Amino acid sequence: MSELIGMTVHTIVKSGRGSLMKFDMGAQTLSTLRSQSQGSSTELGTLIRQLVQAAQPLEGKFNGSGKVAFDSFKSHADEISAALNSALAGIVGGQSGMESAFSSGDQEQADNARSQMSAANFDAARFSGR
Repeated sequence: MSELIGMTVHTIVKSGRGSLMKFDMGAQTLSTLRSQSQGSSTELGTLIRQLVQAAQPLEGKFNGSGKVAFDSFKSHADEISAALNSALAGIVGGQSGMESAFSSGDQEQADNARSQMSAANFDAARFSGR
């Protein structure tokens, strides 16, 4: 069993058939994950700029293909940052969609349970001593 951002993952091993996984999520797990992922987007751009600045003292030390790769990275740092942020935005969009799907599924399940309970004839299930 392991713990991931408010989600417990249980691995159940069945003999001869591999293993099954059961995910047990709290109500806020996906919104917490989405929130943390959005914060990471800002951090990515900052980290890439810091990496370029930290590598400045090495700039004159590269030769040949190493220099070409370093210069290319340095000149494309903003593009790299934008591409990573775009990819992360796609992940955040997927997380938002999952949160919406889980929320509507949870609500639908509750509505179905209420509907079934209101249609049930509980009087017929009573045991009486007649």
